[in-house]
Amino acid sequence: MPAVCLYFQVHQPCRLKHYTVFQIGRDHEYFDEANNREILAKVAQKCYLPANQVLHDLIQQYQGDFRVAFSISGVALDQFIKYHPEVIDSFKGLADTGCVEFLNETYYHSLAFLYSDKEFARQVKLHQKKISRHFGQQPTTFRHTELIYNNELAAAIRQLGYRTILTEGADRILGWRSPNYAYQPVSIPEVTLLLRNYRLSDDISFRFSNRAWSGFPLTADKYAHWLHQVFRQGDIINLFMDYETFGEHQWRETGIFDFLRALPEEILKHPDFVFMTPGEASREIKPISELDIPDFISWADTERDLSAWQGNNMQKDAARSLYQLAESLPVGDERLMDIWGRLQTSDHFYYMCTKWFADGTVHKYFNPYQSPYDAYINYMNILDDFSGLIETAKAGIL
Repeated sequence: MPAVCLYFQVHQPCRLKHYTVFQIGRDHEYFDEANNREILAKVAQKCYLPANQVLHDLIQQYQGDFRVAFSISGVALDQFIKYHPEVIDSFKGLADTGCVEFLNETYYHSLAFLYSDKEFARQVKLHQKKISRHFGQQPTTFRHTELIYNNELAAAIRQLGYRTILTEGADRILGWRSPNYAYQPVSIPEVTLLLRNYRLSDDISFRFSNRAWSGFPLTADKYAHWLHQVFRQGDIINLFMDYETFGEHQWRETGIFDFLRALPEEILKHPDFVFMTPGEASREIKPISELDIPDFISWADTERDLSAWQGNNMQKDAARSLYQLAESLPVGDERLMDIWGRLQTSDHFYYMCTKWFADGTVHKYFNPYQSPYDAYINYMNILDDFSGLIETAKAGIL
């Protein structure tokens, strides 16, 4: 009985304001509150509120047979609370149906695992508390920032008590194997790995409105037919994508909401297909083998590695400089810890990416800076001031 696992990532970074060298030592406000508020208002109206209503209607219509999962970053939750609490309420409404699983990730959507085990564990626990407080769930499934994963991460996540991890079904780690099965990390039989079917996921998130694509137009019945072809050739089809696909990346005018509304009916026309959340899948589906993944993978770009955030010296220098501040931070200073956390958000390093060619258009679409070099200079100016702010706080001046 093949399962379809729909998982959506919800994230909005705290974008930085334009910060020049002349502001260092004078201006300690780093985040562009007006821009963040404006963007969140736009995405809430275009995506979060209408998409949540569609999902809520579908859950009611199918009386438990339609199920989905979300991971909402802590920085997104904070902005919802601050600017648009009705978005939080709509997600709570989904939680109350009992058909939605909320996953755990790093609070600040960060790369902390690459630099600090202690900071990584702190953020995971902080996010766990936030999810429990707002949605009444104790997460058992973990997804790392941008589906970053390797063997070491699996061991760390197992120590933190999780039994399911989501990651990318990258060709180089699967080889001849299919992403449409459950796997387990090397020597950790207690944990189930669920791998994104990136081709089928990207058909919706990237190719849906592409008129030059051979699959255009993508209708619900056509897409369901592709899924049904997996029958007897897999146990689970993991469709993982950014939630902003609906209404923001793919505009309402493309028909994306009509597609979403029609999809469950078309999938469930096959009597052997069911919807499962990741936690349910890990309980119901037995892994077929171990996967040895010593090197990091992710769901970003064609390489599906860390190069979107660590592909050049600017990115590495910025991240190294940021995490070197860990030992300087005053113990118990929640304000400085929160600023440090928001500066860890992976988007800041993504903006510094110098990739061109195949992935350049994607990076340009998400980048508010004129160039990666502008992003780096802006970030390092802020980091310079923040370093001074820490020293001032330690001296007891603030």
